[in-house]
Amino acid sequence: MRDQVTRALGRGRSTFAGFTTGQKAVTVLGTLALLLGGFLVFRWASTPSYGPLYSNLSASDASAVVDQLDTQGTPYELTDGGSTVMVPRDQVYATRIALSGEGLPADSDNQGYSILDDQGMSLSQDQQDVNFKRAMEGELSKTIEAIDGVETAVVHLAIPQKEVFAEEQDPVTASVLVKTRPGSTLDPEQVQAVVNLVASSVDGLDPDQVTVADATGAVLSAPGQTTGDSSRNQMVTDVQDQYRGKLQAMLDRVLGAGNSTVQVTAVLDFDDAVVETTDYSVAEGVPPRSQSSSSETYNGPGSASQVGGVVGTDGNTEVGAGGSADSSYQSTTTTQDNAIDKRTERRASAPGSIESLNVGVALDSAALARAGIDPTEVRSLVVATAGIDKARGDKVAINELTFDRTSEEAAAKALKAADADQAAADRQQLYRNIGLGVLVALMVLLAVLTARRRAKKREETTAYLVEQLRADQLGRVTATQIMEPSPAELALAESDASRGRHMKAEIDDLIARQPDDVAALLRGWLAERP
Repeated sequence: MRDQVTRALGRGRSTFAGFTTGQKAVTVLGTLALLLGGFLVFRWASTPSYGPLYSNLSASDASAVVDQLDTQGTPYELTDGGSTVMVPRDQVYATRIALSGEGLPADSDNQGYSILDDQGMSLSQDQQDVNFKRAMEGELSKTIEAIDGVETAVVHLAIPQKEVFAEEQDPVTASVLVKTRPGSTLDPEQVQAVVNLVASSVDGLDPDQVTVADATGAVLSAPGQTTGDSSRNQMVTDVQDQYRGKLQAMLDRVLGAGNSTVQVTAVLDFDDAVVETTDYSVAEGVPPRSQSSSSETYNGPGSASQVGGVVGTDGNTEVGAGGSADSSYQSTTTTQDNAIDKRTERRASAPGSIESLNVGVALDSAALARAGIDPTEVRSLVVATAGIDKARGDKVAINELTFDRTSEEAAAKALKAADADQAAADRQQLYRNIGLGVLVALMVLLAVLTARRRAKKREETTAYLVEQLRADQLGRVTATQIMEPSPAELALAESDASRGRHMKAEIDDLIARQPDDVAALLRGWLAERP
């Protein structure tokens, strides 16, 4: 086994020694590249896949977790500036359970209601109030951090002491600092949710007394500023964008892109109004709603000669003795109420209705001239598409102007230059790849030709060696006549001597490079000797 390894190494050394300088360089570089690739593959295969153990850790909690992992001998990595601890994926849950048994992470920077668990009997009222405020701030911070897009949140509460004999109390205020994750922002609904959460969690806190700011210092909500204003602005922007998009798409289709520009200003009514209307109607031929009639009838010989008496307690008048008993009096009163049609309508108008639209359109005069379009037709299209109502106060302004194409031409030139540079870079890359391919092909061809030439020389040398050995074995001796050689014979003899020296040198080189093969060849020839 040892001899085989030695012979294999010797053959390898002799083969490498027979290479040219270029072949040696290619062989060495190829071997190094193969070793490097194998090392990288082995390292990639042997490196475990890491998963997050804990995220958004405070500095103290991260330090405690890392110390415990070092004690357990668990490999880990720190990312996100040290706030996220990564461990091998197959050990995430086991490690998390083990650390939970050790009370980690302790969330020392934001403990919440756990602060109240360690209160003793000797704490003063002021200390209890401070601890309660800290607990509220911690719980609110954790609640806000649960909102999608929020990375960290800090809440500060200002709760003044209640004065017993004061008529007016200082209001409770709160401030919230929110840091969002990279690439995300809080929309107005989320800001309003933060305000409502904080205001609903603190007794006596009005939503108008909550200030919300982000990590960049921008105020998202402040006292006296409601998110309803931003919602209204967003609604106005949406309406304007909708109308502008429809009009711009239509004009681009008619005149081509870049030959027109549209701006829309919308005035919306955000009043929440309720209108109640009652209509009374009477059909033709129907009597009026209410009518009354009265009639009186008196029968008798005439007026009484003496009419008098005293009004009694029952309100009856006693007729005097001079009156006639045959007289009579009759009174009739009639009242008639007729029904009429009544319709009551109650209409509630939703906020956000359009009060007026102002549309401004600028057309490129050159594009209009090329297309042969009448601006009046464009105006009709704009009025119809936007639903312009003159009674509502809508206005439309369409003007023909000469557009400034300087920026567009500069952008086109820059784009053309960039395309030309990219094309040139692509061509250079192609030429470089072709050159490398040709160079590699030439190197391979040169190596093949060199190998063939060397193989041919080895065959010739071997054949010559065989002939010499056979001549020695058979005892062939060439007799040379002792005579004066001619110049041609001398030149031929010198050429044969030179060829013989060259052949001898190659035989010596072959014996030095492949001694085992030459020895095996000689043993084979000797074995064939009769």
